[in-house]
Amino acid sequence: MENQAPRPRAAVFDLDGLMFNTEELYHLVGHEILRRRGKVFDAELRGQMMGQPGRAAFQVMIDWHGLADSIEELQRESRELFRPILEERLSPLPGLLPLLEALEANSFPKAIATSSGREFAHRALDRFDLRVRFEFVLTGEDITHGKPAPDIYLLAARKLGVEPGDVLVLEDSQHGCRAAVAAGTFAVAVPGEHSQHHDFSGARFVADTLYDPRIYSALGMEAPGSLRAKE
Repeated sequence: MENQAPRPRAAVFDLDGLMFNTEELYHLVGHEILRRRGKVFDAELRGQMMGQPGRAAFQVMIDWHGLADSIEELQRESRELFRPILEERLSPLPGLLPLLEALEANSFPKAIATSSGREFAHRALDRFDLRVRFEFVLTGEDITHGKPAPDIYLLAARKLGVEPGDVLVLEDSQHGCRAAVAAGTFAVAVPGEHSQHHDFSGARFVADTLYDPRIYSALGMEAPGSLRAKE
């Protein structure tokens, strides 16, 4: 019998566009910020910003359109616009809750590694009582070099007490996936409508959704029958 590669021993989730529909909400905010300035928030700009830490993403916006605003000014405006939208329209993405339940049933450690700031990440997670279900939450404030640098996933592996290759990472963007691949993790891409066109080179596979049975199989778990029926 051929030796099988060891299965991952922990799972790390991105947050934006992977756990929640925040990319959809970011689009609304980005559109409004640029509409006020007579500019367009098109798909190409959105793709360049996606998955990057907040300051880096806003710098892309500034450079793209030659804006006179500072990063800090755009961040303040974004927070003001985002607050009511978050309260009204934030929701977990399909497949997230069943996957968390399966991981917990198998005593599988899990964490979050997001480019978002700590305040925002905690607020989003706490709206659905999810933060307490993870070992820890790493944000863009916990590292010097954000995605696509591997730092946040290397730190996550250290905090989980495992080697990077023992960590299954779920990512929806090319910047995040590159970070996971560069860190040497078991990187799985789960693109949404916003990132179907991204380059996921190096990912072990590209999942359809968080319902994808291949995610469960990679973790040594059987997908519940109700989930298999969705595929």
